[in-house]
Amino acid sequence: MLSTVNLTQRYGKRVLFEKINLTLDPGKRYGLIGANGAGKSTFMKILAGEIEPSEGEVQIQPGAKLGMLGQNQYAFEEFSLKDAVLYGNRRLYEAQKEKERLYMEGNFDDDKVNERLGELEMVCVEEDPTYESDVRIEKLLSALGFPVEEHDNPMSSLTGGDKFKILLAQVLFLKPDILLLDEPTNNLDMETIAWLEEELRRHEGVLVVISHDRHFLNAVTTNILDLDFQTIREFTGTYDDWYIAANLKAKQAEMERSKKLKEKEELEKFIARFSANASKAKQATSRQKQLEKLDIQEIKLSSRRDPSILFKPNREIGNEVLEVEHLAKSYGEHKVFEDLNFKVEKGDKIALIGGNGVGKTTLLEILMGRLEPDAGQVKWGQTVHPTYFPQNTTEIVKGEEKLYQWIQNHNQKWHIDEIRKCLGRMLFSGEEQEKQVEACSGGEKHRIMMSKMMMDDANFLVLDEPDNHLDLEAIVALGEALHKYEGNVICVTHDRELIDAFANRILKLHEDGTLTDFRGNYEEFVESESN
Repeated sequence: MLSTVNLTQRYGKRVLFEKINLTLDPGKRYGLIGANGAGKSTFMKILAGEIEPSEGEVQIQPGAKLGMLGQNQYAFEEFSLKDAVLYGNRRLYEAQKEKERLYMEGNFDDDKVNERLGELEMVCVEEDPTYESDVRIEKLLSALGFPVEEHDNPMSSLTGGDKFKILLAQVLFLKPDILLLDEPTNNLDMETIAWLEEELRRHEGVLVVISHDRHFLNAVTTNILDLDFQTIREFTGTYDDWYIAANLKAKQAEMERSKKLKEKEELEKFIARFSANASKAKQATSRQKQLEKLDIQEIKLSSRRDPSILFKPNREIGNEVLEVEHLAKSYGEHKVFEDLNFKVEKGDKIALIGGNGVGKTTLLEILMGRLEPDAGQVKWGQTVHPTYFPQNTTEIVKGEEKLYQWIQNHNQKWHIDEIRKCLGRMLFSGEEQEKQVEACSGGEKHRIMMSKMMMDDANFLVLDEPDNHLDLEAIVALGEALHKYEGNVICVTHDRELIDAFANRILKLHEDGTLTDFRGNYEEFVESESN
């Protein structure tokens, strides 16, 4: 249904990928993975016809409908929510809108009008044979958290995250034969991600999805497309299957190379020792021929690099850690929470979860003193030294300073060598540390903030969706770092694998402002919820 022939993309001397030949089959769901900057989104845009490749072509089966998740959240500001979703099938949208206009004008004595209405009805029947488009749009919007009474609201009334949800509903509404999704779980809460997994598992055509959520990839994909070494290798199975196979393959290649290097060394020693000895000359010549035939391939360096995240508390936390008493916060008439109470004990590593808009970020901002509550109080223990990873990190990490200068501005006592080491741990080379903070991508800004947090030597980490903009390798490293960390943690995240890595307590905020407090890991929490 979808094939690439010698697909190549380069920018100047930099080659993203070269001579990619793939055939993507209906019924298969492909996870496209690779390091940040490897070219995943570029490859997806070429498949969608949004970018012309440097060489090669994309071949799509005639008549196949292709849909790609839009990235321009502000393209439909004047549309109602339901019209923006309907626009996913543009042919149906235009036919329905023209029909509505002609009926409004009511000039039914004109044969041309009646003839046109008949043509438009045929288009509607072709695109929506069961006349279920309204019902499907309502179901999609409701599943994504938009109540029916809001479906006629303008897109301009939504936040950026909610606009992105409408774009997701838009491409799902089309029911394309070829569905291309770049980071579809961004801005979705855990319940909505679970719903999306079910939707995608029912997709009958070709699906290609880019995601940094391992649980999501494992739940949805049947095949993995691994973009690395400037090519794409296909693996059958989920992300975990690929991870095992890829690591095994890399170890086998390394062992084979080590074996050949040892053989080379022994041959060279023999030749050097006996080439001047007449009685051994024949054997030395034979060994020389063996040496010439020995093919020692270089092990290619993967574009993937694992950061080394390490949080070290400057002191041990005492028995008094954090107590939240009778906390209340409202925005106008919207009550976020009222009479919120919980106590954090020494050793607690908390995952703070809940649907979008329930007040998770508001709670963290109050804990960190960035926002005043309407009532109640936050009591930190005297031995506690917290550090904060805010959700709007990309807006905070800015300026014309070099990377290490931006970090040092937070504490002039921090030694520049230590700052450089922390940046190095987050995969910034010496040269990369010299660029301006302003020039960094979203993922790089998150890594800069993580470097700054490592310098803090805090004994309590407060993190608001730190995995946004991070690639899979960085998220795995973050999970390991939080697991090994000897202080306390409160972390907001929708990544279930990350929660599994560190959390020993779950706090779930509900829409009515109440709180579920569960001591145990996420798996145990889910089990308790289902009972």
